[in-house]
Amino acid sequence: MSDIGSTTGAVIAEGLPGIVDDWSADKEAFQVPWGKAMMWIFLLSDTFIFSCFLTSYMNVRMSTTVPWPNPSEVFALTIFGNHMPLILIAIMTFILISSSGTMAMAVNFGYRKDRVKTAVLMLATAAFGLSFVGMQAFEWTKLIVEEGVRPWGNPMGADQFGACFFMITGFHGLHVSAGVIYLSIIAFKVYRGDYDKSNNYEAVEIAGLYWHFVDLVWVFIFAFFYLW
Repeated sequence: MSDIGSTTGAVIAEGLPGIVDDWSADKEAFQVPWGKAMMWIFLLSDTFIFSCFLTSYMNVRMSTTVPWPNPSEVFALTIFGNHMPLILIAIMTFILISSSGTMAMAVNFGYRKDRVKTAVLMLATAAFGLSFVGMQAFEWTKLIVEEGVRPWGNPMGADQFGACFFMITGFHGLHVSAGVIYLSIIAFKVYRGDYDKSNNYEAVEIAGLYWHFVDLVWVFIFAFFYLW
């Protein structure tokens, strides 16, 4: 089996040996690193899942004959005697959107090779995410304990409400929780100087892609579930 030269002057082996050589050499397709390409593929698959969830939710809500609970009433809190609809959801949304800003700054400082600021900003992003999950846990507790909402029943209206709510927000909360762990690990590796050895902070950008996706999904959940 002979070797042939490419237009760039590199030597490419033919047949199966060529495939093995390319795979072991970690070749980049379309000048996109493998890590970033795999994250985009994962996010694309996740987009399909969340799209199916939200589409199913809209179909269930429009087809049910039982009145759907009013989100402004279901997710309201009484603070100092004042009835405040969606106040907790508004705070959760603000926190998650703010976390996108700290994550973007972390990526910026990462490519500047400033590992201390990068690590601090990533941990701040993870702290925002942890706060979001904590508020979501409080929201779930209130609905389950005080309102009696269950995945199989709902005293405030349509039974499907509980199943849709716990499935969609729970799946998103799982993503946020995984993201908190993911960002914390990358931040630790950045602070330890692991990426200084390779002079490549690409892992920070890849983590940023995941986190921005999680934030974007919440915008759709907030619009479809809490405002509609």
